[in-house]
Amino acid sequence: MSNNADHQETLHIHSYASYAALGDSFTEGLNDPGPDGQFAGWADRLAGLLAAQRPDGAFQYANLAVRGRLLDQIVAEQVPQIRRIQPDLVTLCAGGNDILRPGSDPDATAERFEAAVAELREHAGTVLICTGFDTRDVPVLRHLRGKIATYNAHLRAIADRNGCAVADLWSLRSVHDRRAWSDDRLHLSPEGHQRVALLAARSLGLPTEQDPESPWPAAPVLSPADQRRENLQWARTYLLPWVGRRLRGESSGDHIEAKRPDLLPL
Repeated sequence: MSNNADHQETLHIHSYASYAALGDSFTEGLNDPGPDGQFAGWADRLAGLLAAQRPDGAFQYANLAVRGRLLDQIVAEQVPQIRRIQPDLVTLCAGGNDILRPGSDPDATAERFEAAVAELREHAGTVLICTGFDTRDVPVLRHLRGKIATYNAHLRAIADRNGCAVADLWSLRSVHDRRAWSDDRLHLSPEGHQRVALLAARSLGLPTEQDPESPWPAAPVLSPADQRRENLQWARTYLLPWVGRRLRGESSGDHIEAKRPDLLPL
């Protein structure tokens, strides 16, 4: 009986006919160039893995994520679209931009996140959420590690209460390698996006030929002087402009629209 139930569950997990991704720059896929000139990213890569599980080729995908979006903006702009398109699967990765802001409250952010999840559960077959990354090795952001851990604890509890799948990015050790991140150190590299896609697929029960935790090839070790030089260059090129936008109340997503607002075949 148990084996038959497991088999039926596996068939259900592998038969998503539609998928919608909600979120910010992480889900939009920043710094993972796609063949069409837009960013691809882990959600696009996950959509490809899901489509491959459909022998009939009947698979549709929407990506409503927009860079820079705060949780309340995602709830106001993206979540209502799920009522309209009613996908089999929806992923919600949100709240990270809120947590990065000074004075933010991870407890209050989690309450608003759970309200969004409850609404999504009414209009989507399966909801998958992502925890935040462990920022222990990231300059500046390492100081927010405690807030991120608190938010993550809430997210796991929310998933338990609402029957959601979880892609636990905090536990993904392979992204602690510098090569998993692009030059700005805030967004994943193409290989980093691929590893998150594999983790998300496995969180949904999909088998993957590649392992998200597969070892990286050996890399040259930078001297302390080279590391300091690299950190200074990063601060001038990426950190200061990022801080400047925050101080001016600007967002990298101003005037940007979702790249796939409707369910379409891949």
